[in-house]
Amino acid sequence: MSFGDPSPFAECVRAAGAVLIVQVTDLDEARQAVDLGADVIVAQGTESGGHGARQGRSTLPFVPVVVDLAAPVPVLAAGGIADGRGVAAALALGAAGALVGTRFQATTEALVDPSTAKAIVEGHGGDTERNRVLDIARGSRWPSKYTARTLGHPYLDRWRGREAELAGDPRARQDYQRDVAQGNIPSLPVWAGEAIDLIKDLPSAADLVATLAAQAEDALTRAGRR
Repeated sequence: MSFGDPSPFAECVRAAGAVLIVQVTDLDEARQAVDLGADVIVAQGTESGGHGARQGRSTLPFVPVVVDLAAPVPVLAAGGIADGRGVAAALALGAAGALVGTRFQATTEALVDPSTAKAIVEGHGGDTERNRVLDIARGSRWPSKYTARTLGHPYLDRWRGREAELAGDPRARQDYQRDVAQGNIPSLPVWAGEAIDLIKDLPSAADLVATLAAQAEDALTRAGRR
């Protein structure tokens, strides 16, 4: 669970016999997850693609703080991890593992439009930015605490820095829906994290997992020799 108060749902998850995994974007959320008895906590840094905290913290300093706060609950690091070196870094920070998002959008099994996978493979971290523009234009009612990191988009260029104006302009939102219907703009934003530069191919998910594990092992071995 993520992006909101997990309290009303925690018991339902447990009653279903499922593992209670709670993603957190700040220390208040992390404390709440611990108090709820989360089985696993995901510490999401601001480098992550898609939705996350508007005023969060970077993965590198955030993860070890959550690890210390949550111990002995296992913590997964999320945000800016797209290869085995990132996984190794997460382990070095004390995390039990990594939650990898954007990298798995660029796999053969990913349920995304081919244009999304292509944009991710060709994109750069500097092309991503956190914004609320596309949520507002799509009529997606996310709390103001959360923004979404996406690749560039025509409406983002048009409305950057004018979120309140866009929210109060129903005609602009209608124009967005019309442009989507006419195929003038993509139907969905390309949610992508800052580590997108590391994504250069479209492997199968199984091959990617094996590659991540091998790269992480190599990185940890190299670090151990120094």
